[in-house]
Amino acid sequence: MKIHFVLVSLLLTPLAVAQVKPADVDAFITDTAQQFDLDAASIRTILNQAKHQQSIIDAMNKPAEKVLEWYQYRPIFITDKRIKEGVEFWQQNAEVLQQVSDQTQIPVNIIVAIIGVETYYGRIMGNHKVLDALYTLAFDYPKRSAFFTKELGHFLKLSADGHVSALDAKGSYAGAMGYGQFMPSSYRSYAVDYENDGVIDLLSNPHDAIASVANYIAKHGWQKGQPVVAEASQPDGTIKLNQLKPHLTDNQGQDYTLIAMKTDEDTTAYWQG
Repeated sequence: MKIHFVLVSLLLTPLAVAQVKPADVDAFITDTAQQFDLDAASIRTILNQAKHQQSIIDAMNKPAEKVLEWYQYRPIFITDKRIKEGVEFWQQNAEVLQQVSDQTQIPVNIIVAIIGVETYYGRIMGNHKVLDALYTLAFDYPKRSAFFTKELGHFLKLSADGHVSALDAKGSYAGAMGYGQFMPSSYRSYAVDYENDGVIDLLSNPHDAIASVANYIAKHGWQKGQPVVAEASQPDGTIKLNQLKPHLTDNQGQDYTLIAMKTDEDTTAYWQG
């Protein structure tokens, strides 16, 4: 009776099974080999070792990070311990940080802060196999399949070029890697070989990571000495707030967006940036 009940339950319950279609994998191998001038057989050998991970799908559908207001978020990152460890990271890499800052015009404190927020100065870089994550999301996450298919191709190219190990690299459940949590396409576009040793290592070389974070910011338009944000008054109800990209224009012709930040339960501050 118990066995019968279990069998019926299995038939009636939707199972979380892999939905990877061999034809999709074959097409990906052909396209990626052509796009990046890679050996198709080598790609197949790597993908044959990838594992579909339902936990990755679950994490994408229910992100670990909850939406918090600023006054709730701030205490998580601005603590005495984090400040102390940020100072230690700064001191340990002071010479490189200053050289990179001089070259890119990105302030040292900005570089350090980003690495601190992204991975706690390299302490928390993710423990998911990047290959499994990207494979799973490319072939069994339809709503963002195109994005992750592209990222999987870039990841395989990074591996072929000797910058990461396709079988060993670990990162976030979305496939972001290293101190700065670069996705593979950003890794290939913005990462810097600071050590000039032919390998761009963002997973274990803080110097390459520091230079890469600064380069990423510089390439996205940082201008030394220019304001980042300005305090603003409360807008009327017709203006959309907290947009990812600038969608408004001020009197000087500068594009901006308006950010609403709750500084406590009852107070909201507005920023133009």
